[in-house]
Amino acid sequence: MLWFLTCVAALIGGYFIYGAFIEKVFGINANRQTPAYTKTDGVDYVPMSTKKVYLVQLLNIAGVGPIFGPIMGALYGPAAMLWIVIGCIFAGAVHDYFSGMLSVRNGGASVPSITGRYLGNGAKHFMNIFAIVLLLLVGVVFVSAPAGMITNLVNDQFDMSITMTSMVVIIFAYYIIATIVPVDKIIGRFYPLFGALLIFMSVGLMTAVAVSSEHTVMGDFQFSDMFTNMNPNDLPLWPALFITIACGAISGFHATQSPLMARCMENEKNGRFVFYGAMIGEGVIALIWCALALSFFGSIDSLAEAVKNGGPGNVVYSASFGLLGVFGGILAFLGVVILPITSGDTAFRSSRLILAEYFNMEQKSLRNRLLMALPLFVLGGILTQVDFGIIWRYFGFANQSTAVMMLWTASAYLLRHNKLHWITTIPAMFMTTVCITFILNNSSLGFGLPMQISTLVGIVTTLAITAYVIRISKGKGERELPEERETEAKSQVKNA
Repeated sequence: MLWFLTCVAALIGGYFIYGAFIEKVFGINANRQTPAYTKTDGVDYVPMSTKKVYLVQLLNIAGVGPIFGPIMGALYGPAAMLWIVIGCIFAGAVHDYFSGMLSVRNGGASVPSITGRYLGNGAKHFMNIFAIVLLLLVGVVFVSAPAGMITNLVNDQFDMSITMTSMVVIIFAYYIIATIVPVDKIIGRFYPLFGALLIFMSVGLMTAVAVSSEHTVMGDFQFSDMFTNMNPNDLPLWPALFITIACGAISGFHATQSPLMARCMENEKNGRFVFYGAMIGEGVIALIWCALALSFFGSIDSLAEAVKNGGPGNVVYSASFGLLGVFGGILAFLGVVILPITSGDTAFRSSRLILAEYFNMEQKSLRNRLLMALPLFVLGGILTQVDFGIIWRYFGFANQSTAVMMLWTASAYLLRHNKLHWITTIPAMFMTTVCITFILNNSSLGFGLPMQISTLVGIVTTLAITAYVIRISKGKGERELPEERETEAKSQVKNA
């Protein structure tokens, strides 16, 4: 239990210490009007309170990632918790802060547009394709996962017989509605309540296992296990762990979600709480589920057996009902199911907005929103017929590759402004090496090369990319966008 509490304390300390440092390096301007006011349209650009924006951001970025990922990561042992803490503070939360604040500074722009501004049009076109593919994969994953979990819950606990297909149709119907209606009608109204439920049930589960006489939180592990690969399937810790645990440590999906709340945030000074803070909150959730997975089943071998018999969803089901009984288990399980649903609809919403930016099509009219959204749902529906395991594997790699692009974009921004770019460059270098090594070494997704060769190529390629980004960015300077000059002028008039 002490290890778990130490990890949580480290995350909270990271928010107040390193988060404040990141904010200082970025340089907020509390007098600059945010896109929520300069572009108010009643649909996507809508001012919302800070607490509401934080809870919506937390739900948007969470999905099943901070639950399924840490459960699968727990198979490697306590090393998973170490990566969650270090990755969240120095990589994930930094990534989320810059993806949100750069969107604020660029009029609420989506990640491909931001990447294009700081890394060039080639990077922009690449990110447009990559972001849409990632979001479609996310949307499909976050349809299939909750549909399967709800189907199992209803059939097992209420003795009913519903099909997976019917649940997919119901969830897709909800996604269509949530994607096209104004952001404050469903997302802004109900998601803060769901966010509070998520936090309450996560804490409730951790409390239940802590006071249980049958389970000991991390009791059989030693300090040295933090640096040991304990995976019973002999999977390599490097680089697989850093792909397996995404949303709890660093996730490129967040870069597609942060602009949604960048369009609703009322002041730049709220950015650390909304973006950096939501990632820290997700890190705590990831720690809880990693600790639950390591504690509830008694051993990693038993955990592996539970995963084999029903995937991470089976772990969630067993832990929820085993610790909280039927009533509490239903509430906890529903709290988990909410996560992918509330991220799935915003994934499609982000896709709509990215396409709208690409085609320069305003989204105030319902007709234009439908024109952008319906083709995405058709493609998503087709992808639901693909095996879930295959979709999840591609999602993991695409997810971390998107994070790499966002971190390099942030480094280019800092270099142009002669600011401390290493705060984003170092995590960008690490994750670039991870992604390249993984795709070269992995036999099912990539090229199946030996680990040493894959790692060496990853390091050399990363050094080349680092040199390139520094060369094209350093001392280049940056011109303000016309809308930024207009916003700054309005702010000066208002202050005068």
